[in-house]
Amino acid sequence: MKTRTAARAGQYAALLAYLVFLAFPLLWLLSVAFKSPQELGSLHPTWIPRHPTLANFRQAFDEQPLLRAGLNSLLAALGAALIAVLLATPMAYVAGRRRTALSRAVTGWVVVSQAFPFVLLIIPLFLVLKNLRLIDSLPGLVMVYAVWALPFALWMLVGYVRAVPVELEEAAAVDGAGRLRTLMSVTAPLLAPGIVATGLFAFVTAWNEFFFALVLLKTPQKQTLPVVLTHFIGAEGVADLGPLAAAAFLATLPSLAVFALVQRRITGGMLTGAVKS
Repeated sequence: MKTRTAARAGQYAALLAYLVFLAFPLLWLLSVAFKSPQELGSLHPTWIPRHPTLANFRQAFDEQPLLRAGLNSLLAALGAALIAVLLATPMAYVAGRRRTALSRAVTGWVVVSQAFPFVLLIIPLFLVLKNLRLIDSLPGLVMVYAVWALPFALWMLVGYVRAVPVELEEAAAVDGAGRLRTLMSVTAPLLAPGIVATGLFAFVTAWNEFFFALVLLKTPQKQTLPVVLTHFIGAEGVADLGPLAAAAFLATLPSLAVFALVQRRITGGMLTGAVKS
């Protein structure tokens, strides 16, 4: 009993340490965002600001077009997530249900393709988008984000498809349901949490992406939020720390909000549709 209690205490301690590790950057941003320039330059910094101020937030909005950049990031992330999910779902179903040598080879290539660094891809992508006249455009950036997220989205969804018992589809077929009815009434509800999780992954990946947006977007009005955040760093590498922390903290809120909205959908409904009504 004592050994079990000690093991449980160790698990909780490790979980707490992990949560502190994950929360540290956000807490640090929040602390710095509300500090005055005098406190930021203090030789004895504190976690909790002595005199909290909103001046950094006002300065951040005055210096850079954060709202426009945030809207650009939102459009690019939503578009990429939607395209990736729409393309990956039917592909994952076929690869997950038909376990042939070809499907295994395709799945293996999908996993291997994730090892390619950005630098190897940016020149071919740039040439392709140039021929399509999509350089310096949000549709071109959405296309790049969708292509980049598609392999991992496909790999994720293949696992979800294989987790759905094929016996459920066979039972629906025995009951007289057609192929489309089976997919819509039995398989789709079971895949819904996986589809939502995949879409969330694609959204967060596109929202936080910096390199492609920096290379492909040149017009200031079209730049995304991660690129605009670099404008708070001067030519000599000196950062305007207060406004930068305020803007970076605001940039984390949309992805946190999206996750908070869909996390119940991810964890719930895993057996929805498994029981025939």
